Amino acid sequence: MKRVLIYSHDTFGLGNVRRMLEVARHLVQTSPEVTVLLLTGSPMLHAFRIPPRIDYIKLPCLARDTTGHYSSRSLPLDLPDLVRLRANLIRSAIVDFAPDLVLVDKKPFGVQDELAGALESFSRMRRRPRLVLLLRDILDSAAATQGVWQKNGYYEAVATHYDQVLVVGSPEIFDLRREYAFPPFAAAKVRYCGYIAREAASRPRAHVRASLNVAPHEPLVLVTPGGGEDGYHLVATALEGLARTPAHRRPRTHIVCGPEMPEHQQAAVGSAAACLPEVSVQTFCDDMMSLIGSADVAVTMGGYNTVCELLTSGRRGVVVPRVKPGHEQLIRAERMARHGLLRMLPPEAASPAALMAEVQHQLDALARSEPLPRLTTMQGLEGVARSLRELIGLEDDAEASELEASMLVAPPARAASVSLAS
Repeated sequence: MKRVLIYSHDTFGLGNVRRMLEVARHLVQTSPEVTVLLLTGSPMLHAFRIPPRIDYIKLPCLARDTTGHYSSRSLPLDLPDLVRLRANLIRSAIVDFAPDLVLVDKKPFGVQDELAGALESFSRMRRRPRLVLLLRDILDSAAATQGVWQKNGYYEAVATHYDQVLVVGSPEIFDLRREYAFPPFAAAKVRYCGYIAREAASRPRAHVRASLNVAPHEPLVLVTPGGGEDGYHLVATALEGLARTPAHRRPRTHIVCGPEMPEHQQAAVGSAAACLPEVSVQTFCDDMMSLIGSADVAVTMGGYNTVCELLTSGRRGVVVPRVKPGHEQLIRAERMARHGLLRMLPPEAASPAALMAEVQHQLDALARSEPLPRLTTMQGLEGVARSLRELIGLEDDAEASELEASMLVAPPARAASVSLAS
């Protein structure tokens, strides 16, 4: 068996660990000779289904606030002590698991440089694993990202330690080599894999709608802020907008708060929703694709996974991106909106009335059967898996070595591809 160790950067929300778990799941499903060990500090990993040949080591939790500062989430330890504990666990796992390949999420040296010692030790190992850095399509603004990468020596880390940099995105939307001024020695290692399509819904649209008591042709709006840690304002804005909407025009709405929304905020959402018979609420769903597939319009933040869920499902989206501590979501939403793939509402403009106006605009477009543009290439999971298999000697495919998936935005088909029916 080939052994792959995945390090998940996961101090805020669920996006990183969900993305890395999807990569692990696809890799073992398409490669019977691969087993995966996932290292993560996410407190929610146990809530997801873990397939055979994947296991995980739970690292002590770090927290990151909206200003970007880190701290211990649960243990009464100072940050340096907690990082040292995590770093020791990571080094022990690498030594004992002896991976053939290590896949690192986002930060070349890990959170708070906790991978630095392990990377240095690889040069002394008898059998050095292959090292791959996985980056999402957009990290932050150009100025912020270049400053961080220069200050922390990330460009040099790519040159010194990493065999390849895989990007789950497309240069047609955002070419990070150019936007972040990658030096030639780092840019040469970048390979684009395409955006990650989500798994198909596990439950039929009609069944999900029936479970929510939604009539077959009744428009359904889904509101979800992802993990929910900083999503209360979006949900509260939607609820206020719904409350101000006349009852006969108020759309049937289902809210998923997210498991990391604080309990007192979840309670406030429940209280507000109880006054609106058209609104239902749940805390967490491990099958978001079924819920999104059952909806007609989704109101979301602009995280990578959520946007990929929208693009995969073909549902209409109104995105209110996060702008703290970074501008990643804002940039992604702006670029996607520019191609007509979704509607973007800047946070400063997202009043209850403006949000409901955008939702109604999407419902009206749906009623007129206005088609949406679509992405023609979303094979990110297969692109990543093929690259990893190639690096550990499981695939000898000349085409794989040239893999740089180009995401082309196709014009909307004139056929009736958008409708209320599934």
